[in-house]
Amino acid sequence: MIPPQEASVRRREIEDKLKQEEETLSFIRDSLEKSDQLTKNMVSILSSFESRLMKLENSIIPVHKQTENLQRLQENVEKTLSCLDHVISYYHVASDTEKIIREGPTGRLEEYLGCMAKIQKAVEYFQDNNPDSPELNRVKFLFERGKESLESEFRSLMTRHSKVVSPVLILDLISGDDEMEAQDDMTLEHLSESVLQDVIRISRWLVEYGRNQDFMNVYYQIRSSQLDRSIKGLKEHFRKSSSSSGVPYSPAIPNKRKDTPTKKPVKRPGTIRKAQNLLKQYSQHGLDGKKGGSNLIPLEGRDDMLDMEIDAYIHCVSAFVKLAQSEYQLLTDIIPEHHQKKTFDSLIQDALDGLMMEGENIVSVARKAIIRHDYSAVLTVFPILRHLKQTKPEFDQVLQGTAASTKNKLPGLITSMETTGAKALEDFADNIKNDPDKEYNMPKDGTVHELTSNAILFLQQLLDFQETAGAMLASQETSSSATSYNSEFSKRLLSTYICKVLGNLQLNLLSKSKVYEDPALRAIFLHNNYNYILKSLEKSELIHLVAVTQKTAERSYREHIEQQIQTYQRSWLKVTDYISEKNLPVFQPGVKLRDKERQMIKERFKGFNDGLEELCKIQKAWAIPDTEQRDKIRQAQKTIVKENYGAFLHRYASVPFTKNPEKYIKYRVEQVADMIERLFDTSA
Repeated sequence: MIPPQEASVRRREIEDKLKQEEETLSFIRDSLEKSDQLTKNMVSILSSFESRLMKLENSIIPVHKQTENLQRLQENVEKTLSCLDHVISYYHVASDTEKIIREGPTGRLEEYLGCMAKIQKAVEYFQDNNPDSPELNRVKFLFERGKESLESEFRSLMTRHSKVVSPVLILDLISGDDEMEAQDDMTLEHLSESVLQDVIRISRWLVEYGRNQDFMNVYYQIRSSQLDRSIKGLKEHFRKSSSSSGVPYSPAIPNKRKDTPTKKPVKRPGTIRKAQNLLKQYSQHGLDGKKGGSNLIPLEGRDDMLDMEIDAYIHCVSAFVKLAQSEYQLLTDIIPEHHQKKTFDSLIQDALDGLMMEGENIVSVARKAIIRHDYSAVLTVFPILRHLKQTKPEFDQVLQGTAASTKNKLPGLITSMETTGAKALEDFADNIKNDPDKEYNMPKDGTVHELTSNAILFLQQLLDFQETAGAMLASQETSSSATSYNSEFSKRLLSTYICKVLGNLQLNLLSKSKVYEDPALRAIFLHNNYNYILKSLEKSELIHLVAVTQKTAERSYREHIEQQIQTYQRSWLKVTDYISEKNLPVFQPGVKLRDKERQMIKERFKGFNDGLEELCKIQKAWAIPDTEQRDKIRQAQKTIVKENYGAFLHRYASVPFTKNPEKYIKYRVEQVADMIERLFDTSA
């Protein structure tokens, strides 16, 4: 049970707390009443504002709609005025542009093309909107006149600024491929940049707006003429340079002034000059200074002329490739893409046809030379054919996209040259075999025959053109091995051919040697020719090519040479037989010789002396051009004769077989040796 005092305290606390809650409740009621009043006031204000906005909207919307209509009307008026101005401007185009069109585009291309654009738009407008208007005819006339002026300007620019490329520049361009130089400096500039840009703009306008392709014909005709003249100019440069200085030149530095060139020899096409000089030298003088005749004798000065023609043609072929490449680069900027190949094909025809015709002329000359058995002229085909084959990949690349007839021109020429070259090689081999035995054409001193020297010289040229000559021979093969042509096959064909020529030559020399009645001179003749062949084969390394199919060729020639030396030595038997020991009288010292014995000794001395004098007189006029062989043969003969004569003289010099010993003992051993030493020496 709670004490009364505590209960009283708790009651007061509860009453106080209840009083506070009542005060709070009263405050909340007052606040709610105030809030309701404010809400009512706000609703009243918003209702009034909404009413005013509605009144304002009802007043503004009609005004806005009216203003929008006015703006639309204004825009329509402005557009109408603008259209009227635009239409009216077409009626002024003719008068505004007529003067400029009449004066032409020269020097004012930008302005001229702007006028042409205006005229074109006027033509389109009148055609669409007023085709019966007289203004249409007027602007059409101006458009056609302007187009003609642009065509004329295109022709004029191309004609005035297309220049022939100088031979000096072409030679530098060609030689640039073989030098470690920056090729950018060697680029040809056919047209200046400003002229090129004008030409490009005119060509594009003519294609796009002029609907005209005639300018493409104008372009290829002008550029074709310049290309052809550039190549002909190079050929003429070779002709003049060869006749004056003998060597065409080109500046060492492309940018150097053309009036102060530095002479720089161009590449020679091969060894034709050397070959023909040697052919000329040997055919006229042989190896010992004797003159003679031959099917291979070049005419006086013809070797230089042929050499110049070969150089010129080879350089013209290279020039065509370089200039054609340059022309195509220029053409791609000016001519539309789908017309480029056809235009380029037409552009190069004259120059290409000229080269092919000149090549065929060379082939024709070679064919005629073969008929005359003049094979020195055929040598021109070898360096040209080699160069054409080396250049063919570039040719094919340049001619990509051209007509088949254009692409086939070079292969056709190559085939023609290969056929002619193969014919020349085969005819040469047959000619070596069938060269007639003309007594008046045989060297009286037994020296090397012209047929031998010319045959060897011709074969030596094949060393410099092994692949070309092999291809010529392979082109005539129909066997399956020929279809799988390679360098080894070519080498074997060429080796077989050379062995055939040498075999034919050997047979012919044997036949020719029968012209000599004296077997000793016959042996000297064959010795000289065999020795010349062997030494020439070894010196020129032809022997290695021969050895591909004939391993024993060198040994065989040495055996032939030794055999002829032995045959020659037998000619001295009629001298040495007189002093040999057989059939000589045997006598005792101090015993008087009988008349028969004395007579026999006299006859032996006389026979030896007469035979020695006769042989030395005859054989002194013979020739052995090879010093080593000459000394070898002399020395061997001296040894044999000195031994026999020395023994004979020792045996009978002191024998009283005659009252006049000086009549029979005419020569000492040293004198005999000296006489033999003067053999084969026409100057002695």
